[in-house]
Amino acid sequence: MRYDVIVIGAGIVGVSVALHLQAAGRSVILVDKVGAAGTGTSYGNAGLVERASIIPYAFPRALSEIIRYGLNRSADAHYHASFLPRIAPFLFSYWRNSSPLRLAEAARDLLPLFEASVSEHDAFLNDSPNAAALFSRRGWIKAFHNGDALAAAVSDAEALASFGLTWEAMDSNGLAQIEPYVRNMAGAIHWKDPITALDPGAVTAAYADLFILRGGSLKAADAMGLRQEGTLWRVSAGNEVVCAREAVVAAGPWSADILGRLGYRFPLAVKRGYHMHYSLEAGTTLTHPLLDATTGYVLAPMAKGVRLTTGVEIAPRDARPTPVQLDRAEAAALRIFPLGKRVDPEPWMGFRPVFADMRPAIGKISGSDGLWAAFGHGHHGFTLGPATGRLLAEMICGRKPFVNPVPYSPTRFRGQVKS
Repeated sequence: MRYDVIVIGAGIVGVSVALHLQAAGRSVILVDKVGAAGTGTSYGNAGLVERASIIPYAFPRALSEIIRYGLNRSADAHYHASFLPRIAPFLFSYWRNSSPLRLAEAARDLLPLFEASVSEHDAFLNDSPNAAALFSRRGWIKAFHNGDALAAAVSDAEALASFGLTWEAMDSNGLAQIEPYVRNMAGAIHWKDPITALDPGAVTAAYADLFILRGGSLKAADAMGLRQEGTLWRVSAGNEVVCAREAVVAAGPWSADILGRLGYRFPLAVKRGYHMHYSLEAGTTLTHPLLDATTGYVLAPMAKGVRLTTGVEIAPRDARPTPVQLDRAEAAALRIFPLGKRVDPEPWMGFRPVFADMRPAIGKISGSDGLWAAFGHGHHGFTLGPATGRLLAEMICGRKPFVNPVPYSPTRFRGQVKS
């Protein structure tokens, strides 16, 4: 079966690329290993379209923070000690790129994508018959256990005045006005620009439904067999072979594996994370996603109940789950909110694909005609998926990109070309 473009990966990024290419008049097939959209990383996140995240998640630089994380007892970070020798080069590069100067450069490069995050989601929501009802426009809350941490966060927010973000600082009484069942917090910052999803996996599936409604095709395929024959890219989808002149690899944490089989080497790492859903005790409510910034977890109202999402686990991608962070975060969460019983039979584990320079890879991969990248968004794949889809579609179609694509170029990595 012949198409203009094969898009590999039916997470939020791949679905968004497919939708934008389709809107540009290209015939597109979307393939995924399970043949369904929104079942991986796009399912398990906190559901934030994070317009307010101007500064990327950086590696800790203060000695006190490094010591705290080194003790491996925190809820917001956990590591497998046996994995550290293998991941050390990445962590060192991540630490170097988190210097104040380099972090500011990364923030500047990512800013145009974040500025377009909500509007690009809205463009899909306007046409999707199912997705709009899954979103709230109340923003989210960053809460603190002590006044000093709150004051520092307010100073940081004031320093972002030039970015035009809307926020409100509140003490414990103000927090109680909008979240009456949250307790034992000194205060919070209410970020009002982001939109939030009640089921991010269902949002991704709804966007995929829009793609199919417009004539697109979504099939199960083993993308590890992607190959180029002549001028065409081919992949097996069941008993069929689909081919196209262009192929987009948007498979999140598996993207480097797919490209590795083609001879490419990308320094992609994976931050693991967990979530669990909880019932609400009778009569209680939670109406905003809430980050306990002191401890490092998020409580988010979802269709299945309250979702608790953890911080970062540094471990081999395919190692067995070790959700010790979830237990620590749950104990902390019960001190500030009356969580009910666990809903899921076991913790969900997902993977955040990330590069040490904190920028995704979006653009043409050198060395092979018609091969494109759209992966490595770290904590912000759900936020940046639609904006990434627009940018890459414009590049593939030879149109003027709406933002400068150079900072995201896959060619910025040494050894990216075929070995």
